[in-house]
Amino acid sequence: MKVAKFGGTSLASAEQIKKVGAIIQADDQRRLIVVSAPGKRHKDDIKVTDLLIQYADSVLAGGRADQVKEEIFRRFQDIAEGLGLAHDDTEQITAELHEALSIRSSDDPSRFLDAVKAAGEDTCAKLVARYLRSLGKDAHYVNPYEAGLFVTDEAGNAQVLPIAYEKLRALKDRTGIVVFPGFFGYTTEGVLVTFSRGGSDITGSILAAAIQADLYENFTDVDSVYVVNPNLVEKPKEIRVITYREMRELSYSGFTVFHEEALYPAYRAGIPVCIKNTNNPDAPGTMIVSERKADENRVAGIASDKGFCSLYVSKYLMNREIGFGRRLLQILEDEGLSYEHTPSGIDNISVILRRKDFTPEIRERVVQRIRTELHAEDIVIEDDLALVMIVGEGMRRSVGTSARATTALAQAKVNLEMINQGSSEVSMMFGVKEVDADRAVIALYHEFFSKESE
Repeated sequence: MKVAKFGGTSLASAEQIKKVGAIIQADDQRRLIVVSAPGKRHKDDIKVTDLLIQYADSVLAGGRADQVKEEIFRRFQDIAEGLGLAHDDTEQITAELHEALSIRSSDDPSRFLDAVKAAGEDTCAKLVARYLRSLGKDAHYVNPYEAGLFVTDEAGNAQVLPIAYEKLRALKDRTGIVVFPGFFGYTTEGVLVTFSRGGSDITGSILAAAIQADLYENFTDVDSVYVVNPNLVEKPKEIRVITYREMRELSYSGFTVFHEEALYPAYRAGIPVCIKNTNNPDAPGTMIVSERKADENRVAGIASDKGFCSLYVSKYLMNREIGFGRRLLQILEDEGLSYEHTPSGIDNISVILRRKDFTPEIRERVVQRIRTELHAEDIVIEDDLALVMIVGEGMRRSVGTSARATTALAQAKVNLEMINQGSSEVSMMFGVKEVDADRAVIALYHEFFSKESE
């Protein structure tokens, strides 16, 4: 039994959903289908989820949002008509959508926002199930609460509860095709709560783990994952096989194929994942597995992410002061800050933070506490940083990877602000200025992929 998840671009229009129907019918093992909300039909289009957020924000601000609401309904009605669904089916789906968007917003804004956002996936799942039935398939929409997808009560950031896996396991025994909406679950009290960004991928991963699927297929709009952002390099090399750990490192570092948390349930259960293209389903795609052969390319991929800053703290004999690092991180914890990296020396330490979280007010308090509590001699905050990562299990068994990387960056005239290699030796991080990030990625790609294919 396979779990097949289809992303927003795969469900953006009736034409795309027809492709999805053909893919499902082509393999009888695809019996548990997870759907996102309809995405963009073209470059200048708006995702349904973004329309729903616009609607919720307008209502919460005291407006009526009739125009946005009408556009949302029109999107789903166009899809239903394009699929040739019966009038009664379309009317029922429209009525249920209207009910979902008409809940009270005054009691708890976060509850209202979650409920509205989830309407995109929920309505799309109902459409897909009815379309499959119109093709003669035994297909059924299943609500996450009915199935037992129970999550923590954290609006917009739900975490799956262990009891959910026990409940969801029963999906394996259902007959026919189950169509399941992604992105949200319910508390045990029956309150709807959404996952974080990439939530439909999380749903698919949870279901694959729960039913111990043979394979979790994630259908998107590319033939495979590429070793580098294809917007930076023309026709980059495709990744055929990659490990969970490599994929997580790359997702964290800026790869947009998966949110970095999405793979965890499948990883923990040892379920292989295949990323495939709805528009070209015969392409082999990219397999994500627990291990790959040691003789394959030492570097799996290169990624970058912007929007960081560094907090540099220096104090003579810091290394002799027991508890210095703990107290520094405690100050950050008190401000609700999580750190990304902590490269250090004997008398100094840098903490890499997300710039959006390190607001001017928080900075002032943090700097003052470091001066008064830790008696630091020098504190410097540097903005506009990007993190460039090279990732690969094979780097642990290779000599000279860092030398090749730094030489390539030097030749590209990219100044390094910092270097940090993870303790697992699966990744190597280079801190550079944001303006140099793209040039750094291109230089590293040519070093590790263009040269090795020559």
